[in-house]
Amino acid sequence: MTKVGIAAYGITPFTKDDKKIESLLFESSRILLKNNPRIQKNDIDTVLVSTNNNSKYLSPILSEMVGIQPKIAHSIENLCNSGTNSIVSAYSYIASGLADMVLISGAERYDSPGQILEWDNSRGEYKHPIFWASIFTSSYKRKFSVTNEQLAFVSVKNHKQAQNNPNALSKKMYSIQDVIDSKKITDDLRLLDCSRSCTGSASIILASESMMKNITDQPIWISGIGQKTTSAGFTKNDSFNSMDSTKIATQSALEMANKTIQDIDVTEIHDAFSVCEPMALEAIGLSKTGEGVSLIKELYETENYKVNPRGGLIGSGHPLGATGIAQTIEITQQLQSNAKNRQVENAKVGLVHNMSAAATSSTILVLEK
Repeated sequence: MTKVGIAAYGITPFTKDDKKIESLLFESSRILLKNNPRIQKNDIDTVLVSTNNNSKYLSPILSEMVGIQPKIAHSIENLCNSGTNSIVSAYSYIASGLADMVLISGAERYDSPGQILEWDNSRGEYKHPIFWASIFTSSYKRKFSVTNEQLAFVSVKNHKQAQNNPNALSKKMYSIQDVIDSKKITDDLRLLDCSRSCTGSASIILASESMMKNITDQPIWISGIGQKTTSAGFTKNDSFNSMDSTKIATQSALEMANKTIQDIDVTEIHDAFSVCEPMALEAIGLSKTGEGVSLIKELYETENYKVNPRGGLIGSGHPLGATGIAQTIEITQQLQSNAKNRQVENAKVGLVHNMSAAATSSTILVLEK
């Protein structure tokens, strides 16, 4: 099977700006090509767009705007998990021989329709993600005797780390008390427990090994992929205090990469809400069950950037279709030692965790130098 790697990337600042989805896709693609002059447009034979936006025919539109005439062009939507789903699709095209170089561009506006799953009408008015997050938070706190103060470390840590990310939405640090005192959304969720939908775009180039040597001196290889979907509605989950799809996807990815979780030097976790980070750390095996909050507190107090160095979704912002790509770009930068003030020392193997709708689906990527 053809070896597949990451050759280049481009990303825009995450903001609350009112921009057209087409302009966002073009902007990160333009940045990518400008910063990587060795990439020839004619060599890009596939263009994939990751978004939940309702606009149509976006991949051919982006191709025309950039000046590419690809063999394959289409969009991919899977709520918050769209970005890594697109990367897996690109990997598959290259590994199978159907493509040699794929441009993946993800984008979302602050008002993305992907925030709410309209299909699950059984929840009535409780469609917004804050309601499943509230149930998760309540269940996790009760099961493991976790306090609001312990969970607040997630937000405090990620807002702090976001200050070293020039593209992050958050421009401010917060204390534990700030999180506790922030606006109460539900009985168990405060405003600062939540990631924020925003406007932003991220693009990435995947290429075969034969193409890679011509376009970059710092290739990062995708060595492991794991995916699992358990349901669409979160009420079908087996548990409200664990992420089964993440656990299964992680096992698959690590097995494919021939790695253990102890080999992972840096990781991007899908912290859509504060409770998601400890639950995900437990699911991927970086922490024992129920002890994720202790690990997060330790990381914060020792200024260890191993988890969510760019600030996670809570600090960076969450433009749904771009998030998984932005996470993958961060791990790529870490492994290339290009992450500047947020660099994790001697990072050689990284992991990306991207999920949708209360971890009803999860994707795990393992990346290596």
